[in-house]
Amino acid sequence: MRQLITLALTLAAIFVSTFILIKATGILTVEDIESALAAASKINPLYVAAIIIALLFADLFIAIPTLTIAILSGYFLGFVLGGISAMSGMLLAGLAGYMLCWLYGPGLLIKIYKNPEKLREMERVFSLHGSMALIICRALPILPEVSCCLAGANRMSFWKFLFYYSIGTIPYAFIASYAGSQSSLSNPKPAIFTAIAISLSLWLAWFIFLRKSKNKQIAKL
Repeated sequence: MRQLITLALTLAAIFVSTFILIKATGILTVEDIESALAAASKINPLYVAAIIIALLFADLFIAIPTLTIAILSGYFLGFVLGGISAMSGMLLAGLAGYMLCWLYGPGLLIKIYKNPEKLREMERVFSLHGSMALIICRALPILPEVSCCLAGANRMSFWKFLFYYSIGTIPYAFIASYAGSQSSLSNPKPAIFTAIAISLSLWLAWFIFLRKSKNKQIAKL
């Protein structure tokens, strides 16, 4: 379990560093994103969809405020198209992370952990808890990218990965999009309350999951 946590923290540190860099340099802000989406919406809604998908896909490489983007997607595109756009971007990012770490992850793991026994232990732990981690991976920033990378690196079955990742991603995308579609500049409450509710619910689920996993490990000792 310690090896899995170490790898997860290493991957998370990489993603967090990109977020800090963007914030420090001011290269991309939420205001910039809103302005770009507003300008695109005046030309063609499909441009908005393309920007949404591109931003959420880029979340794999640079830290993007996913929930905010999904809400804005609903605000500019409406519930259905906004949800489809947000869902597409998130799924593409997850699939890309899975495939990249499927191809290069094992080599990375070998470099980090040269002990074959530790690698087998890490694979065993993720095989036991990986499904739930993918379902509630939207609980925290960075966690979706880390979970997808670990799934690929540990050679989780593609269809199993896609199934559980979709369970945690598709409802999230459409709920956020619906909140955005019901909000306006004069009434942002639906978006605000939905963002709070989603974040607290998923965080609580993640907390309970970690607590139960820890209790099970203690019981086996």
